[in-house]
Amino acid sequence: SSNSHSPSPPSSSNAFSLVSSEQDNPSTSGCSSEQSAKAKTQKELFKTLKELKMHFPPEKRSKGKSSTVNTLKYALRCVRQVKANEEYYQMLMINDSQPPGFDVSSYTIEEINSITSEYTLKNTDIFAVAVSLITGKIVYISDQASSILNCKQEVFHNAKFVEFLTPQDVSVFYSFTTPYRLPSWSMCTGAESSPTECMQEKSFFCRISGGKEREGDLQYYPFRMTPYLMKVQDAELGEEQFCCLLLAERVHSGYEAPRIPPDKRIFTTTHTPNCVFQDVDERAVPLLGYLPQDLIGTPVLLNLHPSDRPLMLAVHRKILQYAGQPFDHSSIRFCTRNGEYITIDTSWSSFVNPWSRKVSFVIGRHKVRMGPVNEDVFAAPAFHGGKIMDSDIQEISEQIHRLLLQVCTHPFSLQPIHNMGSSGYGSHGSNGSHDTAEETGKAKPSRTFQEICKGVHMLKNQDSQVCLSPQTPLLPTQMMIRRPQRMACECLKIQTQARRRHASAHTHTHTHTHTHTHSVGY
Repeated sequence: SSNSHSPSPPSSSNAFSLVSSEQDNPSTSGCSSEQSAKAKTQKELFKTLKELKMHFPPEKRSKGKSSTVNTLKYALRCVRQVKANEEYYQMLMINDSQPPGFDVSSYTIEEINSITSEYTLKNTDIFAVAVSLITGKIVYISDQASSILNCKQEVFHNAKFVEFLTPQDVSVFYSFTTPYRLPSWSMCTGAESSPTECMQEKSFFCRISGGKEREGDLQYYPFRMTPYLMKVQDAELGEEQFCCLLLAERVHSGYEAPRIPPDKRIFTTTHTPNCVFQDVDERAVPLLGYLPQDLIGTPVLLNLHPSDRPLMLAVHRKILQYAGQPFDHSSIRFCTRNGEYITIDTSWSSFVNPWSRKVSFVIGRHKVRMGPVNEDVFAAPAFHGGKIMDSDIQEISEQIHRLLLQVCTHPFSLQPIHNMGSSGYGSHGSNGSHDTAEETGKAKPSRTFQEICKGVHMLKNQDSQVCLSPQTPLLPTQMMIRRPQRMACECLKIQTQARRRHASAHTHTHTHTHTHTHSVGY
């Protein structure tokens, strides 16, 4: 009997039998119908496992760890993460009180439908959804959502919004919808606000699905999500609850109609000295098919054509040589989400830390020269194995990292410090005085940190490249469209320290000159 055998792990057939017995009721119509039901369940099980393996991290997939057990464990961790996020939200909303002076207006479902129709009726790719910050359930969703997501409106009833997101985007959704970081809807619907300004708030990207398509697969569509905070009056419960109102706009491939004009197919990226993506411009989404979270934290070389990866070593040698000054380089081939390559013309710059004289991060500006053959960059790749970390990626990345550990000695790296008036850092031969530069008229007026930030903000809104006069040096901060906040704080700290040094040096020089003049007079 089975009791006489020692315990052993269940085989795949036994495991399937367990799943089958849990999902299928015993058939009374004969053996053939029962076998047919089991075969259908088995096919669905294998299909689900295959889809789960597609979401397995590339670094683990390359090490041969993408077994069925490890894949299921990874899926279980994702489920626990979602559950933990939900519990965190509930604790946050229960324990935290509303900040004083925080204006959050209350709306009924009818009022939400009326105010959001201004956006949904003008654009057939936009739908509005209000999600409870207490339960995570959908409180309101516009009728347009069902046609955009190719599903029935009933699927949203009493459902949690995160259930319609692809698993890897759930954490992104939670991080961008922290309640008290959201702008109030009433603030952007005031008399001085316009619908365009309302849509320019902090946005993020997620993939949403309305359910299974004709072939039985989940079809996810990319959306640009713009979140707002409001209170919604619940007619059934007779009370108000905090909700996140989301304006979701579907993103289409930039190579399909209506196409992005060739001269506008530009995006920017930043990466660390060890060649890991740090930030990706949102303009890259319709051009590459990736959402920002797909690339951030991944190796840059992983997305390049294998033959073009050695070019990046030459690029970073030039980055070290130019030390913060922008330059153009040869084109490279970048892999889009559908597995095809596009050709991009690249320009590069960097931010050099004035104190350590080392490159802190690298900025790239890319313009698409040649698009993919398959214009739908959001399509699933033909090869489902995912990208694999080749040995040359690790080797070249390490060479680049060692290269950028060197100190920049090029005169270009010294110029910004001289312009900011930091005594002792202007040049190797500086004596701390700027009298000579002022007399000869060679000193160039320095830009304030506020002016630089204002220029970057204007560039982002105009969606255009930086164009300065030949007499004005192009700073790394002016090349950036969406730099992380910590870099802005670093620049502000550097600017403040430089001003203090300049004030101290100027006072010392003025006192020395004044004393010398009086001594000569006597």
